[in-house]
Amino acid sequence: MAGRLNSPIWRHDAFVLRRLQTTVQAVVTTLNACGKLNKSARVVDFGCGDAPYKSLFDSSCREYLRCDLEGNDLADLHFKEGEQLPLEHHSADCVVSFQVLEHVWEVQQYLAECKRVLQPDGRLLLSTHGVWLYHPHPGDYRRWTGDGLCRELELAGFEVLEVRPIVGPLAWTTQFRSLAYHHLFSRMGWLGKVMSAAVCTLMYGRMWVEDKVTPASIRDSNASVYLLVAKPREK
Repeated sequence: MAGRLNSPIWRHDAFVLRRLQTTVQAVVTTLNACGKLNKSARVVDFGCGDAPYKSLFDSSCREYLRCDLEGNDLADLHFKEGEQLPLEHHSADCVVSFQVLEHVWEVQQYLAECKRVLQPDGRLLLSTHGVWLYHPHPGDYRRWTGDGLCRELELAGFEVLEVRPIVGPLAWTTQFRSLAYHHLFSRMGWLGKVMSAAVCTLMYGRMWVEDKVTPASIRDSNASVYLLVAKPREK
């Protein structure tokens, strides 16, 4: 999903992307304020893709390591699926994972590797989908409830400190319509692009209203995306 940062409102998935960006920014600010991110910190982006949120961390860490499968030329470090990262135990102050977990088959193995490279009091920032359309990259295997995602991390030896749900069900049903119109109009050349931009902008405004009126209790358990902050559990 290219161009996630500062997505224009006429983009077909802008509402979710902008809400996720705002939430990541808020978490980074909080971790910075409490000293978990600082000028000496190392951040590891595990499954970085095009590392869309790197710039949000640049002023809050010493090093931001982009790690991905072989073939991603943007990555600083490469690994093979099912193998360890080329990093020592407890060598990261923060591990970040943005929209990766739904594409991972061996979820517990992936989370165990996050824990291995984290310092004992380090932080894991992880976002993944609660509700979204199928999007293989190259595979797409899972969706979570908030409770299920917390249990997944607890099973891997993490203590979940915070869960931030992003975009509730009224808005994400409209988001799906926006995606459908975008794919329909994309077959119609330049005219379709104009029509898509207009419709998606209107849908963005509708989603803003719908998410405003959705009770937090409903959003918490029916989010499109969840962002979790966790730390390795003390033995």
